[in-house]
Amino acid sequence: MPGYKVLSFDKISSTQNYAHDMIANGTAHDHTAIVANAQYAGRGRYRRTWVSHHGNLYVSFIFQCEERDSRLAYAVAVAIVDTLSEYGIKSEIKWPNDVLIDGKKVSGVLIEYAGRFVIVGIGINVATNPTVAEYKTDKLSNYVNVSISDLFNRLSKNLEKWKNADFNSVRLRWMDAATGLNATVKYRGESVTLIGINDSGALVVRRQNEYMLIHGDEILM
Repeated sequence: MPGYKVLSFDKISSTQNYAHDMIANGTAHDHTAIVANAQYAGRGRYRRTWVSHHGNLYVSFIFQCEERDSRLAYAVAVAIVDTLSEYGIKSEIKWPNDVLIDGKKVSGVLIEYAGRFVIVGIGINVATNPTVAEYKTDKLSNYVNVSISDLFNRLSKNLEKWKNADFNSVRLRWMDAATGLNATVKYRGESVTLIGINDSGALVVRRQNEYMLIHGDEILM
């Protein structure tokens, strides 16, 4: 496994923002990881705030990437699930890459492309979990004692494994861990049935007898 150049901080605005700055000023390199103990301007998907108190893992990985690939999100989610399973924790994936324990969010992912790089931001609640109006949250310390350094090392290895794996293997593992398959979900205000993901990484849903492919939109479960 290629080694990572790790940059560690006690508190910064956002590991994701720091990664963007490195790319913009030409100091970014493949397999760089920016880790912070806390963030004061953490970001999630759709410009949502990611509450980032001390005691959790906040990391942004920089990888060289010549073109966008929507399938990467699934590999990241699978890597997180496998990492938690190494601690005996069973978790599940809410499309595309939120990780839940007993229906409560414990980890989120933000993937952004910049220049010839992709930034994979991951937050995992370890010692604290925020109170969020939209959904329930959880933390690993409710189940097991985990050190941040050990969690980071295991996550790095699993991320390397799954982002380089054949996508069919990723797809099958994602489907195995996914929550809500064959359940009714809301897509653009309509009730549809969640079927899974296809070989290109599109979400497959069924509206009555019509199958549709979804790329990037949110579904409500």
